[in-house]
Amino acid sequence: MSKWWKNAVGYQIYPRSFMDSNDDGIGDLKGIQSKLPYLKELGIDFIWLNPIYQSPNIDNGYDISDYQAINPEFGTLEDLKNLLEAAHAQGIRLIMDLVVNHTSDQHPWFIESRKDRENPYRDYYLWADATPEKMPNNWQSFFGGSTWTYDQQTKQAYFHVFAKEQPDLNWKNPVVREEIYQMIRWWLDFGIDGFRLDAISHIQKEPWDFKITDNPWAPFMNVSGIETYMSELREIFRSYDIMTVGEASGVNSKKAPFWTHEEDGYIDMIFELEHQVRSGEPGQEVGDLLGFKKVLSRWQKDLQPIGWNALYIDNHDNPRSNSVFGNGTSESASALATAYMLLRGTPFIYQGQELGMTNYPFESIDEVNATDSLASYHAWLEQGLSPEEALRLTTHWTRDHSRTPMHWNNFGGFSNSLPWMKVNPNTDKINVAMQQADLFSPLNYYKKLISLRKSMPVFISGSYQIELPKHPTVWAYTRKTVSDEAYVITNLSDQPQSVTLPNRWINTPTTTLLANYPDPSWKKTVTLRPFEAIAVKKDA
Repeated sequence: MSKWWKNAVGYQIYPRSFMDSNDDGIGDLKGIQSKLPYLKELGIDFIWLNPIYQSPNIDNGYDISDYQAINPEFGTLEDLKNLLEAAHAQGIRLIMDLVVNHTSDQHPWFIESRKDRENPYRDYYLWADATPEKMPNNWQSFFGGSTWTYDQQTKQAYFHVFAKEQPDLNWKNPVVREEIYQMIRWWLDFGIDGFRLDAISHIQKEPWDFKITDNPWAPFMNVSGIETYMSELREIFRSYDIMTVGEASGVNSKKAPFWTHEEDGYIDMIFELEHQVRSGEPGQEVGDLLGFKKVLSRWQKDLQPIGWNALYIDNHDNPRSNSVFGNGTSESASALATAYMLLRGTPFIYQGQELGMTNYPFESIDEVNATDSLASYHAWLEQGLSPEEALRLTTHWTRDHSRTPMHWNNFGGFSNSLPWMKVNPNTDKINVAMQQADLFSPLNYYKKLISLRKSMPVFISGSYQIELPKHPTVWAYTRKTVSDEAYVITNLSDQPQSVTLPNRWINTPTTTLLANYPDPSWKKTVTLRPFEAIAVKKDA
């Protein structure tokens, strides 16, 4: 199989917020298709599409009620086919979310499962004896509260690591696995180019009497026995020319090479969840730049011999990086882009990241949509906090920051109707139309950065070596192959930073490849301007 994804750049689309074609306030498949020329010009090679399946939308589409149907708010299966064909015609591949740890409680399987204990679908899910007062164990879900919900009709409880409307599938049941595998083959035969495997490391659970010590998620995070299921999935994936990327919490940087090994791994790459390091009190948290650098460097080193990284700084589950690690400026957007996109791995860009989009200034809980954020808000109220303070604590780090509509022009340009979430009021200062016309905009910088990455094999296959590892805000590293050597340095702070460059960086002639300030300085002791980024290559 080809490894096309090693030299590719991905673009993540959150469909509800990308482009609305029918003016109902919700983004859709035809809207995405209309923007393929924009994505082609940006230089990306594949799209990762967040869930578009039939769903009650309790968890923004990650609660699926029909795996082989499209949610009507996004369009039809025919619309998806048209999008896929149009993307392929532009040389752009498309991967979709694969959500198989759980379904919606509105899925026909679960509707049958909860009818009675003897139902043929009962064992498709995880049921255990319980009473309203006593659950099978004290495990806690990711969304707060028990992982168990009592069912009055059948006098048992069912298990869910997310919301109660998202019951976990029973992967120990071979019939369930075969149903899932048939569905996977159906989509791959449909013509999609791969999957992002949602919450895949949770599909195996410990016995119900497992005692939690320090990690509350240990009973359902990369539990022994998952190897069997992942090996079965690998056999399907390897029979198609596709790419697979896993959201695999609990698979650390030491284990990840075996998950992503080119010959024996289960999947092609992993989204690690460690580098979104925070510091500060709740409601005042900022990105921890030293932690950010250390985590990503560790993953670079540990996966260097045999594994592969999935690189990202923004996604649908986190606030905007240009606000939490940057200061909202064009310079911080381009510096952060330089720092992560020239690492070893496959970079993903989240919609609007290429513009330097920033966090949304929430003024009311009515503007919040994320299930976990709403739960947090009410929990703060129950603790006696004022609505204003509860809102501040809830929204400071909410994932809803990244889910506001895409900025196409001064007025938003996402929809001619009231959008499902409010557009950030700074759309008149940060938008596609404005940045296309500005040669020095983040958008045009991203285009140069993508082009540079693709034109130089050292940024694909070269080794990684961190420099100045203890510096709290400067991230510097060397990428090297047998024939080429490149150096990258970024000041990830809003203050000038004077640093001493390694001798081997300055003792030979170099050529500047890319910089986000004019007239970059390259000498033994250099003062980097706020959020300055420089990439150079060693001359032959």
